[in-house]
Amino acid sequence: MSRLRLILAATALLSPTLAAQTTPALDPVVQRLWTLGMEQSQTEQLAHVLLDSLGPRLPGSPNIKAAQDWVARTYQSWGIEARNEQYGTWRGWRRGVSHIDMISPRVRSLEGTMLAFSPGTGGRNLDATTIILPRFADSTEFVRWLPAVRGKLVMISAAQPTCRPAEDWRANGTPASAEAMATLRAETTRDFQARIAATGYSAALGGGSLGIRLEQAGAAGSISSRPKVNAWGTMEIFETYNTTTPTIALSCEDYGLVYRLTDSGRIPTLRLNLDAELLGEQPVFNTIGVIRGTEKPDEVVLLSAHFDSWDGSSGATDNGTGTLTMMEALRILKIAYPAPKRTIMVGHWSNEEVGLVGSRAFAEDHPEIVAGLQAVFNQDNGTGRVVRLGGGGMVNAPTHVNAWMAKLPTVFQEQVNFGGPGRPSGGGTDEASFACHGAPGFGLGAAGWNYGNYTWHTDRDTYDKVVFDDLRSNATLTAMLAYLASEDPVKVSRERVEIPTNPNGGGGWPTCAPAPRSTSPRLR
Repeated sequence: MSRLRLILAATALLSPTLAAQTTPALDPVVQRLWTLGMEQSQTEQLAHVLLDSLGPRLPGSPNIKAAQDWVARTYQSWGIEARNEQYGTWRGWRRGVSHIDMISPRVRSLEGTMLAFSPGTGGRNLDATTIILPRFADSTEFVRWLPAVRGKLVMISAAQPTCRPAEDWRANGTPASAEAMATLRAETTRDFQARIAATGYSAALGGGSLGIRLEQAGAAGSISSRPKVNAWGTMEIFETYNTTTPTIALSCEDYGLVYRLTDSGRIPTLRLNLDAELLGEQPVFNTIGVIRGTEKPDEVVLLSAHFDSWDGSSGATDNGTGTLTMMEALRILKIAYPAPKRTIMVGHWSNEEVGLVGSRAFAEDHPEIVAGLQAVFNQDNGTGRVVRLGGGGMVNAPTHVNAWMAKLPTVFQEQVNFGGPGRPSGGGTDEASFACHGAPGFGLGAAGWNYGNYTWHTDRDTYDKVVFDDLRSNATLTAMLAYLASEDPVKVSRERVEIPTNPNGGGGWPTCAPAPRSTSPRLR
């Protein structure tokens, strides 16, 4: 029997035990959702296809379109109306293999990959020595230094003094050594931030980035490594706007090796063989699934999760688990609640990682849906069980949420903390695309599972990081909340809490900026 089947078999044995420990509420639809979601879950099978087979979902790539087509076909196979809806174009890119080796002063295959959208090496080996971005007094000194980068790979990140997690130092080191290492780490990071600031360019991406300026000066490429704060071995995988020279990311350990050799004068030579293809502007889509309402079809309960991911790994917890939560929730709702009072819709948004572009475009294109929103349930912070429910800044949120919570199984009532009206999303996830229009958004906040310092935006965000007990729970809870919001006799009002405006700017309710419909605004 395959390992995957063994896992599924073990899960099937565990589920009835878990169910027996928890008494669902008396509502027959809630009871049915519990049985379908907790005892007959399809999350493992769906996760295997999405994360292992289809893989990363970078906007403008063939991968994301194949995955969106699969989601739409899957919904249709469940009897759910589904479509891919184009909202614009985005720069396209195809990732191939990355071979990164040190060939002198000794031979070692390095752990690393291209950043998303990086140019490849055109099917040939690129051999180049390395140079470290030095300290500059100001941008004038940086410009005088630029000729030194011609033909070299420029190291543009700090080399951390240790790649052990901070927890390891606290658990095993003496208090003095742990404190000294924490201080050294902070100083190392600040030093490199100052180096980049002195260039007059930004480490952030876009037309004014440091990487593009180095490319213009004739550098062979750039090398980065931005390991997470508490798990230094993971690589952050973002994007590059270079068009002719590659940018690679190395693991903390291998970046440190190359950096130390370069710094000591034993200059290493790296060999890069990177397969990539720049595809030009490609159509980009959101994937929408719909179960039409029978009594109030113009009022909508929206299940929300972004679908895109950085492509250095599988995007499992950012945001594969949010995607799977909403897919499974809609699947069991279709079985247990096929004729909802209000329309239940799911939105799988693309281009969230570059500014909530897909969800902002959808809100702009469908003002009638935004006007009819009863609730937006959004999930986007990892694989953990939902432990917080936000009120989205809606004055009457407690009236509705407390009524819904009272009808949930005891385990969910005890697990989920509702903090009252709260505040609207500040823009970090797709909930904000609807909150800025005044729509009621209820963020589903998850237990951490080291999301922020281990899996989020790293090369370790893979299938094995999914906690399926929590994922089943989240899908079941989301389905129940959608059902209860649909059945609520009263529409959630748009009365919002007052948020003071800062005299120096900021504050107040978020405003809705137009969504960019192509890559070009990012390059200015």
